[in-house]
Amino acid sequence: MANNSTAEKQQAHELIERLAPGQVSAVVGLLEALLDPVARAIANAPEDDEPETEAERRAVARSKEWFKRRGGRGIAHEKVLADFNLTPADFKKRKR
Repeated sequence: MANNSTAEKQQAHELIERLAPGQVSAVVGLLEALLDPVARAIANAPEDDEPETEAERRAVARSKEWFKRRGGRGIAHEKVLADFNLTPADFKKRKR
């Protein structure tokens, strides 16, 4: 079994060497997702089949109406950050 795994890894390396640069970054993203337990758990999570409540339906309707009254424009990201005394630079630091 180890020999088969080694051969498959070698084949993967050979295939990667034949990819264009843009394709390599796509494969790297795929490999990272495969190795990330959280991403794997999300990908394999069952679909949310919980029925929407009446309160949720009303909240969605209110939010759509609010958005329509604003001419289809939301609130700028910078404005939301400012409400929390943050700048875009602060936000980027927190993401890391």
